[in-house]
Amino acid sequence: MEFFEVVRRRQTTNGPVSDRPVSLEHQHRLVEAAGMAPSHFNSQPWRFVLIDDPERVRQIADISAQSMRHVFRAGEFFTRYRKFFRFSDAEMDERRDGILFDQLPRALRPFRRLVFTDTATKVMNRLGVPDTLADANRELVNGAPLVIAALLDKEEYRPGELSGFYSVFGLGAAIENLWLTTTELGMGIQFISFPMEVPDQWARLNDLLDVPPELELMALYRVGYVDADAERPPIDWSSRHRKRRSDYVFRNTCDTPEPDPSVDEAFDVSGPDDVAEPVGR
Repeated sequence: MEFFEVVRRRQTTNGPVSDRPVSLEHQHRLVEAAGMAPSHFNSQPWRFVLIDDPERVRQIADISAQSMRHVFRAGEFFTRYRKFFRFSDAEMDERRDGILFDQLPRALRPFRRLVFTDTATKVMNRLGVPDTLADANRELVNGAPLVIAALLDKEEYRPGELSGFYSVFGLGAAIENLWLTTTELGMGIQFISFPMEVPDQWARLNDLLDVPPELELMALYRVGYVDADAERPPIDWSSRHRKRRSDYVFRNTCDTPEPDPSVDEAFDVSGPDDVAEPVGR
């Protein structure tokens, strides 16, 4: 693909990926692309663990599911992130950020604005919804043939110091390189976020991966080839919208927004579907 086409088509894979093993060649392409990212003084503070052992992936899936169950039972997910929830195309067009819940079970659709409230959390707990979602999350993560762990070298990653910022900045560039490469290779990728929400579970992942004291585990991603026949999760969202250029780009000072693109500009700034970890897993 042309470079801008890869950027335009970059997305997060919400649903299942194929269970076909990721070839060693493609695994190496992913991490080599990541390693080409810029870093402060070429420090290259990133480290990666390629996890394709089914039993270890299963344990990661269990930790993710248990974390999701905990977060949903406590109502913490909705408290932290409800400001990004959208429930209509009109709302999405106006805000141009957040996630649009465009797929819900029929029984929930009339109550979609109430689902993400404190009262609804108590009702969902009584109905066992967190258990159902956690089981779906376990199946989704366990179905990935490859999990990639991203870490930072603590010699450079020192939170509170500039080196800490530089290291995170560099890791972000490395992950974007990797992410774009999945698009080029016909693969899907998704951040496994829920264990990060629960410190005890995150500590379990450190033990599972034998993370040494000199490294900091930063993130995990499930990766696999795109499955064209995969069904969307029962509760799912999309986020095709991107902010208008005048919302986030300025000329010379922050007082002068850059004009929005004309219809003749070739690059599609609306972006593809890009979704965070969905509620329906």
